[in-house]
Amino acid sequence: MAYTVGLLYPGYGAEDDFPALEARLDGAVRLPLVHTSVGEDAHRVDALLDLGGAARLAAGARALADGHHLDSAMWACTSGSFVFGWDGARQQVDDLSELLGLPVSSTSIAFVNAATALGVSTVVVAASYPKDVADHFVEFLSLAGIDVATMSSHDIFTAGEVGRLSKNDVLAMAADFDTSKAEALLIPDTAMHSLDWLDELEAAANRPVLTANQVTVWEGLNLLGRVPRLEGMGSLFAC
Repeated sequence: MAYTVGLLYPGYGAEDDFPALEARLDGAVRLPLVHTSVGEDAHRVDALLDLGGAARLAAGARALADGHHLDSAMWACTSGSFVFGWDGARQQVDDLSELLGLPVSSTSIAFVNAATALGVSTVVVAASYPKDVADHFVEFLSLAGIDVATMSSHDIFTAGEVGRLSKNDVLAMAADFDTSKAEALLIPDTAMHSLDWLDELEAAANRPVLTANQVTVWEGLNLLGRVPRLEGMGSLFAC
């Protein structure tokens, strides 16, 4: 039985990661996607708080539900959830779950649950965001009991720019770390392509790697209690 995980995806960046994965999995999971509205494409806290606002998410959720029969749904955005803090991120998904009548989570929460599933408590973070935004992700993880040994920020200001990063750019981010004191590398931006490169990212980091688009798909299935083992999707889908 194929499950349908609906995705609320802000703006444009790496949304083509998901239909490409659908095609590779040959119908094993369906990932319909609706673009939520964006006021300003900016990795800036005030812009991200607006991006993840209740009205924008509710409008996207209604459009998603109108077009598809869903089993679960994901707010497929990391920065537009963690900037609200742990309680705010939980409120986001609780409100969406009530609206849709379905289990709902977000990419930020997915990182925590995925790390827990791997038995990981100490990580390094390679963030595309400016440092002040990336610091919010570190704080979010800390509140969930995950220690960040090292964090790098790459000062990329827009999702559009992140979406244009090449495979070599992303692999360089994964390789540019001493991971000896960490159990996994986290790369938190759904605007970044990654789903084709997970095994190569893990080889570059010499550790399990969790990327935003990877944990988003995993969490959508995990909400339903059914995460299949999938080749080429990293350690998370092999556990």
